[in-house]
Amino acid sequence: MFKKRKKNTQTASRKLVTRDAPKSITLEQFRIIRENINFLSPDKKLKTLLFTSSFSGEGKSTMAANVAIVFAQAGKRVLLVDADMRKPTTHYTFKSTISPGLSHLLTKRRALDEVIKRTHFKGLELVTCGKMPINPAELLSSKVMDDLIVEMKSKYDIIVIDAPPILLVADAQILSNKCDGTILVVSSGATEKNNAKRAKGLLENSKANVLGVILNNYKLEKGHYYYNYNSAKE
Repeated sequence: MFKKRKKNTQTASRKLVTRDAPKSITLEQFRIIRENINFLSPDKKLKTLLFTSSFSGEGKSTMAANVAIVFAQAGKRVLLVDADMRKPTTHYTFKSTISPGLSHLLTKRRALDEVIKRTHFKGLELVTCGKMPINPAELLSSKVMDDLIVEMKSKYDIIVIDAPPILLVADAQILSNKCDGTILVVSSGATEKNNAKRAKGLLENSKANVLGVILNNYKLEKGHYYYNYNSAKE
C-alpha cells in the first residue's frame, strides 16, 4: 500500500510572505486573491479550494499555503491539506512531520482528529501527506475521500487542497471534480502558454469549477515581485 520514501535533503521552508514580509505589496496581493475568491460566488460558499499547476516548480504549493494563511488571518477556521502524495512539501513549509497524514486517513488507519497538526498561525491547521502510497490516484478517487471532504467541511470554514501538477498525473483532475473551486497557478516567463491551455482544458473536462489563474513570479520592477490573480470568469 505504501512506498518507501526517498531521502530528501530539502530542509528550508518555502517562502511564506504572509509570515516573512507582513507589510509587503505581495501580502496585499494575497489579500486581493482572498477577496476575489469571496466575490466570485456570493450566493454559494466556496469551502474547498484546489490548487494545481501544469508542471512542477510553478509555485502552487507556496500559493496554496499563503492563501490558506490570509483566510485564517480574516478569522476563518482553515485546513490546509497536502494532497500531493507524490511530491509532498507542506511538512517542509511549516516545519512539521510528514506522518501521520492524508494517506493514513484514506487507508482508514487514523481518524481526522488524530492527524491534524497545528501551526503558528491562529486559525490554520494542517493535514500533511502521510506515508507516501503506491496508489494515490485510487485513494483520492475513493468514497473514503468523498466522506473525508464532507467531514472536513463540517469542521472548517475553508479547506485548501494542494494537488499535484495536472499535466503529470491524474490526481488533480480527480480532486478538482470533488472541490467547490479550482485555481491554476502559472509561473511568469516559465509556464508555456500551450501547457497552461492544456491544463485548463483538462480541468474543464473534469467538470471542475475553475475560479481563475494566479500568475506567479511576475516582475513588477527591479528587486520586487508580486502575485497577480486573474479571474477565469471575466
